[in-house]
Amino acid sequence: MAADHPRAVITGASSGIGAAFAASLAAGGYDLTLVARRRDRLVGLAARLAQAGPGTVEVHAADLIDPGGLRSAEDLIAATPDLELLVNNAGFAGYGPFTALDPAVATALIGVHVIAPTRLTRAALPAMTARGQGTVINIASLLAFSGSLPPGPLPFRATYAAAKAYLVTFTTALAGELAGTGVRVQVCCPGPVATEFFHGTGIDPARLPITPMNPGDVVTASLAALDLGETVCLPGLGDTAAVEQYHTAARQLLQANGQDLASRYQTTAVPETRC
Repeated sequence: MAADHPRAVITGASSGIGAAFAASLAAGGYDLTLVARRRDRLVGLAARLAQAGPGTVEVHAADLIDPGGLRSAEDLIAATPDLELLVNNAGFAGYGPFTALDPAVATALIGVHVIAPTRLTRAALPAMTARGQGTVINIASLLAFSGSLPPGPLPFRATYAAAKAYLVTFTTALAGELAGTGVRVQVCCPGPVATEFFHGTGIDPARLPITPMNPGDVVTASLAALDLGETVCLPGLGDTAAVEQYHTAARQLLQANGQDLASRYQTTAVPETRC
Protein backbone atom coordinates (compact mmCIF):
# COMPACT_ATOMS: atom_id res chain seq x y z
CA MET A 1 0.00 0.00 0.00
CA ALA A 2 1.37 3.39 -0.93
CA ALA A 3 2.08 5.81 1.88
CA ASP A 4 -0.23 8.81 2.29
CA HIS A 5 2.75 11.10 2.80
CA PRO A 6 6.37 10.98 1.68
CA ARG A 7 8.65 9.52 4.36
CA ALA A 8 11.99 10.85 5.54
CA VAL A 9 14.60 9.46 7.91
CA ILE A 10 16.84 12.02 9.62
CA THR A 11 19.88 11.10 11.68
CA GLY A 12 21.21 13.41 14.35
CA ALA A 13 17.66 14.68 14.59
CA SER A 14 17.56 15.61 18.26
CA SER A 15 19.01 19.11 17.81
CA GLY A 16 20.56 21.63 15.43
CA ILE A 17 20.39 21.05 11.69
CA GLY A 18 18.68 17.67 12.13
CA ALA A 19 15.88 19.15 14.22
CA ALA A 20 15.53 22.00 11.71
CA PHE A 21 15.16 19.48 8.87
CA ALA A 22 12.53 17.67 10.93
CA ALA A 23 10.56 20.86 11.51
CA SER A 24 10.67 21.87 7.85
CA LEU A 25 9.71 18.44 6.55
CA ALA A 26 6.95 17.99 9.12
CA ALA A 27 5.43 21.28 8.00
CA GLY A 28 5.73 20.04 4.42
CA GLY A 29 3.63 16.96 5.15
CA TYR A 30 6.30 14.28 5.53
CA ASP A 31 6.04 11.22 7.72
CA LEU A 32 9.23 11.29 9.76
CA THR A 33 11.52 8.83 11.49
CA LEU A 34 13.93 10.65 13.78
CA VAL A 35 17.20 8.92 14.66
CA ALA A 36 19.57 10.01 17.43
CA ARG A 37 21.20 8.80 20.63
CA ARG A 38 19.02 10.74 23.06
CA ARG A 39 15.56 9.17 23.20
CA ASP A 40 14.21 11.80 25.59
CA ARG A 41 15.14 14.56 23.17
CA LEU A 42 13.58 12.66 20.28
CA VAL A 43 10.33 12.04 22.16
CA GLY A 44 10.04 15.71 23.08
CA LEU A 45 10.74 16.82 19.52
CA ALA A 46 8.27 14.28 18.11
CA ALA A 47 5.54 15.60 20.41
CA ARG A 48 6.11 19.14 19.18
CA LEU A 49 6.30 18.14 15.52
CA ALA A 50 3.07 16.15 15.73
CA GLN A 51 1.30 19.51 15.89
CA ALA A 52 3.21 20.97 12.94
CA GLY A 53 1.85 18.97 10.04
CA PRO A 54 -0.39 16.11 8.92
CA GLY A 55 2.30 13.43 8.90
CA THR A 56 3.37 10.96 11.56
CA VAL A 57 6.54 11.22 13.63
CA GLU A 58 8.36 8.14 14.89
CA VAL A 59 11.55 7.95 16.93
CA HIS A 60 14.41 5.48 16.77
CA ALA A 61 17.07 5.83 19.44
CA ALA A 62 20.42 4.56 18.14
CA ASP A 63 24.07 5.45 18.62
CA LEU A 64 25.49 5.24 15.09
CA ILE A 65 29.01 4.84 16.46
CA ASP A 66 27.96 1.58 18.09
CA PRO A 67 27.85 -1.36 15.62
CA GLY A 68 24.52 -2.53 16.99
CA GLY A 69 23.01 0.93 16.80
CA LEU A 70 24.20 1.41 13.23
CA ARG A 71 22.82 -1.98 12.22
CA SER A 72 19.44 -1.15 13.76
CA ALA A 73 19.31 2.05 11.69
CA GLU A 74 20.28 0.11 8.55
CA ASP A 75 17.54 -2.41 9.22
CA LEU A 76 15.04 0.39 9.75
CA ILE A 77 15.91 1.98 6.40
CA ALA A 78 15.96 -1.31 4.54
CA ALA A 79 12.48 -2.04 5.91
CA THR A 80 11.17 1.30 4.56
CA PRO A 81 10.77 0.67 0.81
CA ASP A 82 8.85 3.91 0.29
CA LEU A 83 11.61 6.08 1.80
CA GLU A 84 11.67 9.36 -0.10
CA LEU A 85 14.44 11.21 1.73
CA LEU A 86 17.40 10.22 3.90
CA VAL A 87 19.26 12.99 5.69
CA ASN A 88 22.64 11.85 7.05
CA ASN A 89 23.25 14.58 9.60
CA ALA A 90 24.62 12.90 12.74
CA GLY A 91 28.04 14.13 13.79
CA PHE A 92 30.27 15.82 16.33
CA ALA A 93 33.41 17.97 16.21
CA GLY A 94 36.18 16.11 18.01
CA TYR A 95 38.56 19.00 17.36
CA GLY A 96 42.11 18.92 18.67
CA PRO A 97 45.71 18.36 17.59
CA PHE A 98 45.95 14.98 15.91
CA THR A 99 48.84 13.78 18.04
CA ALA A 100 46.76 14.51 21.15
CA LEU A 101 43.52 13.08 19.80
CA ASP A 102 42.27 10.06 21.72
CA PRO A 103 42.32 7.11 19.27
CA ALA A 104 38.80 6.25 20.41
CA VAL A 105 37.62 9.72 19.43
CA ALA A 106 39.29 9.40 16.03
CA THR A 107 37.52 6.07 15.52
CA ALA A 108 34.21 7.59 16.57
CA LEU A 109 34.66 10.53 14.19
CA ILE A 110 35.26 8.19 11.28
CA GLY A 111 32.39 5.98 12.40
CA VAL A 112 29.73 8.66 12.55
CA HIS A 113 30.91 10.85 9.64
CA VAL A 114 32.13 8.20 7.19
CA ILE A 115 30.95 4.69 8.00
CA ALA A 116 27.42 5.54 9.11
CA PRO A 117 26.40 7.70 6.11
CA THR A 118 28.01 5.21 3.74
CA ARG A 119 26.14 2.24 5.13
CA LEU A 120 22.83 4.05 5.60
CA THR A 121 22.99 5.37 2.04
CA ARG A 122 23.75 1.85 0.84
CA ALA A 123 20.71 0.60 2.75
CA ALA A 124 18.44 3.24 1.19
CA LEU A 125 19.48 3.19 -2.46
CA PRO A 126 18.25 -0.21 -3.69
CA ALA A 127 14.60 0.63 -3.03
CA MET A 128 15.03 4.18 -4.29
CA THR A 129 16.60 3.12 -7.57
CA ALA A 130 13.98 0.39 -8.01
CA ARG A 131 11.24 3.03 -7.65
CA GLY A 132 13.12 5.56 -9.76
CA GLN A 133 12.91 8.28 -7.12
CA GLY A 134 14.35 9.32 -3.79
CA THR A 135 16.94 11.65 -2.32
CA VAL A 136 19.93 11.37 0.02
CA ILE A 137 21.35 14.50 1.65
CA ASN A 138 24.72 14.23 3.40
CA ILE A 139 25.61 17.05 5.78
CA ALA A 140 29.30 17.87 5.53
CA SER A 141 31.06 21.16 6.29
CA LEU A 142 33.03 23.95 4.67
CA LEU A 143 35.97 22.46 6.57
CA ALA A 144 35.90 19.69 3.96
CA PHE A 145 37.79 22.16 1.74
CA SER A 146 40.18 23.40 4.44
CA GLY A 147 42.95 20.82 4.30
CA SER A 148 45.61 23.21 3.00
CA LEU A 149 44.94 25.83 5.69
CA PRO A 150 46.84 25.75 8.99
CA PRO A 151 45.04 25.94 12.35
CA GLY A 152 44.43 29.41 13.72
CA PRO A 153 41.86 30.77 13.47
CA LEU A 154 40.54 27.45 12.17
CA PRO A 155 40.53 24.65 14.75
CA PHE A 156 42.82 21.63 14.81
CA ARG A 157 40.68 19.31 12.71
CA ALA A 158 42.66 16.78 10.66
CA THR A 159 40.32 13.83 11.23
CA TYR A 160 37.10 15.83 11.23
CA ALA A 161 37.94 17.75 8.03
CA ALA A 162 39.11 14.58 6.29
CA ALA A 163 35.86 12.82 7.19
CA LYS A 164 33.83 15.70 5.80
CA ALA A 165 35.99 15.72 2.65
CA TYR A 166 35.09 12.05 2.26
CA LEU A 167 31.41 13.00 2.20
CA VAL A 168 32.03 15.52 -0.59
CA THR A 169 33.86 12.99 -2.78
CA PHE A 170 31.49 10.15 -1.88
CA THR A 171 28.43 12.20 -2.80
CA THR A 172 29.76 13.72 -6.01
CA ALA A 173 31.05 10.38 -7.27
CA LEU A 174 27.78 8.71 -6.32
CA ALA A 175 25.85 11.37 -8.24
CA GLY A 176 27.64 10.21 -11.37
CA GLU A 177 26.71 6.59 -10.71
CA LEU A 178 23.06 7.49 -10.15
CA ALA A 179 22.65 9.69 -13.22
CA GLY A 180 19.48 8.71 -15.06
CA THR A 181 18.02 6.68 -12.19
CA GLY A 182 15.74 9.40 -10.85
CA VAL A 183 17.55 9.34 -7.50
CA ARG A 184 19.25 12.51 -6.30
CA VAL A 185 22.14 12.94 -3.89
CA GLN A 186 23.45 16.12 -2.34
CA VAL A 187 26.23 17.10 0.02
CA CYS A 188 25.50 20.23 2.04
CA CYS A 189 28.56 22.09 3.36
CA PRO A 190 27.63 24.84 5.80
CA GLY A 191 30.08 27.02 7.66
CA PRO A 192 29.55 27.67 11.39
CA VAL A 193 25.96 27.08 12.43
CA ALA A 194 24.25 28.28 15.63
CA THR A 195 23.74 24.86 17.25
CA GLU A 196 25.04 22.81 20.18
CA PHE A 197 27.86 21.64 17.91
CA PHE A 198 30.48 23.85 19.56
CA HIS A 199 29.67 22.70 23.10
CA GLY A 200 32.75 21.13 24.65
CA THR A 201 35.07 22.22 21.82
CA GLY A 202 36.54 25.22 23.62
CA ILE A 203 35.33 27.46 20.78
CA ASP A 204 33.10 30.41 21.60
CA PRO A 205 30.75 30.90 18.61
CA ALA A 206 30.35 34.55 19.60
CA ARG A 207 34.06 35.12 18.94
CA LEU A 208 34.13 33.56 15.48
CA PRO A 209 35.11 35.92 12.63
CA ILE A 210 31.71 35.31 11.00
CA THR A 211 28.29 35.06 12.61
CA PRO A 212 27.05 31.43 12.68
CA MET A 213 24.17 30.71 10.33
CA ASN A 214 20.74 29.77 11.62
CA PRO A 215 20.14 26.00 11.18
CA GLY A 216 16.81 26.72 9.51
CA ASP A 217 18.63 28.70 6.82
CA VAL A 218 20.90 25.71 6.18
CA VAL A 219 17.82 23.55 5.62
CA THR A 220 16.25 26.16 3.36
CA ALA A 221 19.43 26.28 1.27
CA SER A 222 19.70 22.49 1.05
CA LEU A 223 16.11 21.99 -0.09
CA ALA A 224 16.35 24.87 -2.57
CA ALA A 225 19.59 23.40 -3.93
CA LEU A 226 17.75 20.17 -4.70
CA ASP A 227 15.31 22.09 -6.88
CA LEU A 228 18.26 23.83 -8.56
CA GLY A 229 19.97 20.52 -9.29
CA GLU A 230 23.04 21.33 -7.17
CA THR A 231 24.93 18.28 -5.96
CA VAL A 232 27.21 20.42 -3.76
CA CYS A 233 25.33 22.97 -1.66
CA LEU A 234 27.27 25.73 0.11
CA PRO A 235 24.54 27.68 1.92
CA GLY A 236 26.47 30.95 2.21
CA LEU A 237 28.08 30.94 -1.25
CA GLY A 238 26.72 33.60 -3.57
CA ASP A 239 28.52 32.62 -6.78
CA THR A 240 28.33 28.92 -7.60
CA ALA A 241 31.10 29.35 -10.19
CA ALA A 242 33.53 28.65 -7.35
CA VAL A 243 32.15 25.12 -7.05
CA GLU A 244 32.69 24.43 -10.74
CA GLN A 245 36.21 25.88 -10.48
CA TYR A 246 36.88 23.42 -7.66
CA HIS A 247 35.70 20.50 -9.79
CA THR A 248 37.65 21.79 -12.80
CA ALA A 249 40.86 21.95 -10.76
CA ALA A 250 40.30 18.38 -9.57
CA ARG A 251 39.82 17.17 -13.16
CA GLN A 252 42.98 18.97 -14.23
CA LEU A 253 44.96 17.13 -11.57
CA LEU A 254 43.64 13.82 -12.87
CA GLN A 255 44.43 14.69 -16.48
CA ALA A 256 47.93 15.91 -15.64
CA ASN A 257 49.16 12.43 -14.77
CA GLY A 258 51.28 10.80 -17.47
CA GLN A 259 53.30 7.62 -17.93
CA ASP A 260 56.63 9.37 -17.51
CA LEU A 261 57.98 10.42 -14.16
CA ALA A 262 57.81 14.18 -13.67
CA SER A 263 61.19 15.82 -14.26
CA ARG A 264 61.46 17.17 -10.72
CA TYR A 265 61.37 13.61 -9.39
CA GLN A 266 64.00 12.24 -11.77
CA THR A 267 66.85 11.96 -9.30
CA THR A 268 68.92 9.14 -7.88
CA ALA A 269 69.71 10.97 -4.70
CA VAL A 270 69.12 8.96 -1.54
CA PRO A 271 68.55 10.78 1.76
CA GLU A 272 71.50 10.56 4.08
CA THR A 273 71.13 8.42 7.16
CA ARG A 274 71.88 10.30 10.34
CA CYS A 275 73.47 8.35 13.16
